[in-house]
Amino acid sequence: MNAINWFEIPAANFERAVRFYETILAAKLPIDASFPDTRMAMFPYQEPGVGGCILEHPGVRPHADGARIYLNGGENLGAILDRVVAAGGQIVMPKTLLSEDIGHIGMFSDTEGNVIGLHSMA
Repeated sequence: MNAINWFEIPAANFERAVRFYETILAAKLPIDASFPDTRMAMFPYQEPGVGGCILEHPGVRPHADGARIYLNGGENLGAILDRVVAAGGQIVMPKTLLSEDIGHIGMFSDTEGNVIGLHSMA
C-alpha cells in the first residue's frame, strides 16, 4: 500500500511547465484532455503504481510553500538536476546523501515556482 495515490503539480503556464518536466526527466508527458477547463500532462509510471500530473485549472496555483513531493530520481537523480537550470528552473538542494539505506535527495524550483524533491538510492 502506498502513502500517496495521486499527485498534481500546478502550472500557471501549462506549455512551459510540460516542456520543463519533459526536458529534465528526458521523458514525454502525454496530455489528458478528459476534463473540461482542466489541462493535464501525465508523468510516466507503471501500473499498478502512483501516478501524477502537471495540472492547469482555474482553482489551482503554483507555490513553493505547500506540501512537498519527491519524484523518482531513477538510478541517479544528479542527471535530472543537471538539466534543471538549462530548462529554466533553479537548484534548491544539490544531490545530498541522507544515508546509505535511505539514499539521496535533491530539490529544485520549477518554472512555475513549485519546489519539488527528487529521491534515488544511487
